[in-house]
This record gives sequence, C-alpha cells and structure tokens, in this order.
Amino acid sequence: MGAGIVGLATAWQLQRDGFDVTVIDAHRPGQGASFGNGAQLSYAYVQPLADPSIWAQLPKLLLSRESPFSLRLRLDPAQWAWGLRFLAACRAEVSARSTGTLLALAEESREVLQQLLADTQAHCDFTTSGKLVMYGSEASFAAARHQLDLQRALGGAEQHALSLADCLRVEPALAGSAARYVGGIHTPGECAADCARLCDALHGALQARGVRFVLGAPLGALRREGDRLVAVQAGNDWIEADGFVAALGTGVTAFARRLGVSLPVYPLKGYSLTLDAPVGSGLAPNVSVTDAQRKLVFARLGQRLRVAGLAELAGHDTRIETRRVEQLRRAAREVFPLACAGTETRPWAGLRPATPTGVPIVGRVGGAPANVLFNAGHGALGFTLAAGSARRLSRQLQGVAERPRTAAALIRSAARPAENSA
Repeated sequence: MGAGIVGLATAWQLQRDGFDVTVIDAHRPGQGASFGNGAQLSYAYVQPLADPSIWAQLPKLLLSRESPFSLRLRLDPAQWAWGLRFLAACRAEVSARSTGTLLALAEESREVLQQLLADTQAHCDFTTSGKLVMYGSEASFAAARHQLDLQRALGGAEQHALSLADCLRVEPALAGSAARYVGGIHTPGECAADCARLCDALHGALQARGVRFVLGAPLGALRREGDRLVAVQAGNDWIEADGFVAALGTGVTAFARRLGVSLPVYPLKGYSLTLDAPVGSGLAPNVSVTDAQRKLVFARLGQRLRVAGLAELAGHDTRIETRRVEQLRRAAREVFPLACAGTETRPWAGLRPATPTGVPIVGRVGGAPANVLFNAGHGALGFTLAAGSARRLSRQLQGVAERPRTAAALIRSAARPAENSA
C-alpha cells in the first residue's frame, strides 16, 4: 500500500525475493513526497533534525521570516504530541543513538540501491559527484566537526572538514557566495538522482515482471479475521493477501488508527524548485551542496538544478505558499547567482512523513494485525533510506523477524542497534 519510492523499493525487493506483489495507491507512482524532493542520497551525513542545537536556535527558527522552519499551530492533538516528542528527542544521547541507527540503515541502502539500479537499468540522472555541507559561522562549523567525529566513530563513510578555500576547489560555483561561509564538510562518495524518474522506471520494470498495480483507487474498507488483515478495498476491488505493507507516507497514521494503533508520524511540508542548469564551468554546481544555516539543498540532475528544503509543521496542508517559494528563489540567487537565470519549472510542495527522532518505523508494530508491516516515517531521508528499509522488511516477511515493538516503545526509544531498529 503506497507507490512512492519507499513502497516501490519494497515492491521491487519483495518481488526479487520471490513474493507475488500487488501495489495499491490512490495516485500514480511517485506523486507524493517522492516527486520533487531534494534528490540527495545522503548516506554518510544523516544527522537527525532532533538535535541539542535546536534549543539555542529555537527563538530564531520560530520568529524569523527567513527561518527554514515554520509552525502553524492547529487544534490537532497529534501536532502537539509530535512537537513535544520532538523536543524531548533533542538530547545528545538520543541524537547519537539515532545517528548510529540511521548510518547503519543508510549504508545498507547504498548497497541495495546499487543492486536495484543495476537490475532495472533505470535512467534517473544518477550521479556520484559527492556533497558539500556549508557552514556560515565558526560555531556551527565546530558543531559539524563534532558530528563528523561521532559518525566516524560509528563507522561512517569517508568525510573531511574543509577550509573555505578547499571547498571552493571542490566546487568552484560557490565562488559567488564565498563570503557567506567559513568552511564545510565534504563527503566524496555521496550521490544524487531524480527520485520521480526512478519511480517511473520502477513502475515500468515491476509491471514487466508481473507485479500488479491498482492505481487511482483510495483505500476503502478493511476486512479482518481475528489477528489478521485478510483484504483491503481499493476502489471497487477487494485485494486479498497473506501480508500487507503500509508504505503510505503521511497517510500511514490514519491507516494505523483504523487498526487500533497510534504511530508517532506527522507531516513536515517541504518545498522545491527545479531550474535549467546553465552550460559552462563554474556556473552551476556539479557537487551536491547543502546550506546548513538555511537548511536548503542544491542537487545537480543532468542539465537541471534542484533547490529544495524548508520545513513547515502545518498538518496535511499541501498548498504552495508564494512567500516560501520566494524564499527558495532568493536563497538560490544568493548561493549560486550565476546559475539562476535559466527556466524554472513549477514550484512544488510535498509532505514528508517524520517521526520525532528521525528513525523510521520498519516492520511489525505491537497492537496491529500480525500480518501487517509498516514502512514509514523516513522524514527528509526517504529517498536515502528506502532501499535499505525494503530489504529489512523483506527479511521480516521471510522469517528473519524481530520482536514486535509497541508504538509506545517507538516513541520512548530513538533507536536500537542496526538490525533492531524497526
């Protein structure tokens, strides 16, 4: 259930492992948060949003019009509960555990995605040009070096703290905004790709291999027998199965409630623009760049440049606010002034399904039917973690299962060691 990148990667893994698979979605594949995301595959730099540094930044994050974060309070108990759990997770020990869990899952995802790309021969502007995370103050750069040391101790990939001069040698297109930065973290092995194009390619490849797609059909009634879900209604069809995987993005919480389970997943709305990249050396970046202060990413996709970021805690509202789009445009002009004269595609906004700790829910959850597994809550790392989550979920269905965790345990615990993070 769900045909975003998480659901499609899961369908690919399950079909590859010998399961007969049906994919259900109310829309076409890749039309949700997968469509216009930041395009970065951040295998080595997975610092969760819930971090102790949030406390010092909180006044500016909430009050500045140029803040990368906005909160629109609603009469929604789920919003308030998620926010309180997020703040409770902004502790050093929780962030460290989450980082370790996410690094392990990300490294597994790197391996599985390589297999997926080789298997499907998908054309999705995949590149391994590396990534620079740029910092605008000595304090933030020092905190980033501390995070680098933590990730190195946890077995993270090759990373280097670079001076501003070295950053400009790695990515000359930053020359026009060099005065804004003091240094950066360079990860040579990071990747980028067009997630929407990969979803299209997976859809075609899976159909050719006999995977059934039931699209344009929202989930209707559920049929249960004892401790098992036996069928779900999709449009006018009833889909029976031995097992069900809920990869429904931000819709997973409503589905879980119908099963009597509460999941700590809430939408974080993000925005993106896609520009035609100008031809010429040093005009548009070839390396993926993250502006840490603005919390914006810039990813090269063939002859296009994806600009993405921001986070709004505003419920399930997908409206595109002009003020936020202009904020992206200004940032793009400031960071890469020579790259922003090209044609721009329609602005996009999507909802990232996030847990308070940033650790996704992968597998069985106590209280839900025994044959229902969840693959949700990946936040801004959905593209990065999709392939590894798919493998872990398939292992559970094959019997390499772990003890089910209750929703309460998921809230209390940021993470466990790699194979116990579901």
